[in-house]
Amino acid sequence: MKLLAITSCPSGVAHTYMAAEALEVAAKAKGWDVKVETQGSIGIENEITMSDVADADIIILTKDIAIKNEERFAGKKIVRVGVADAVKKAPQIMDKIEAHLAQA
Repeated sequence: MKLLAITSCPSGVAHTYMAAEALEVAAKAKGWDVKVETQGSIGIENEITMSDVADADIIILTKDIAIKNEERFAGKKIVRVGVADAVKKAPQIMDKIEAHLAQA
């Protein structure tokens, strides 16, 4: 499984990076490949490439503010989560994704 995520929060500081770390840890705990782009107060970091997108099975986007360059993910399976949920419930998010993909 190849997972991509973009995290961003209204202030672009703490929650952006806490969500990125939580999603990365939870995905790796499942044995999944993961790359997380952050769109924080200092700009875009760890930018997702079109090659990354082509290889991705699913994309997680935080929904608290608009994600820059979201059009990159046209045609991909996208899961939208609140940044606070990404921080606090990342393992449960991964479980739901896994269950959904198992049914597909």
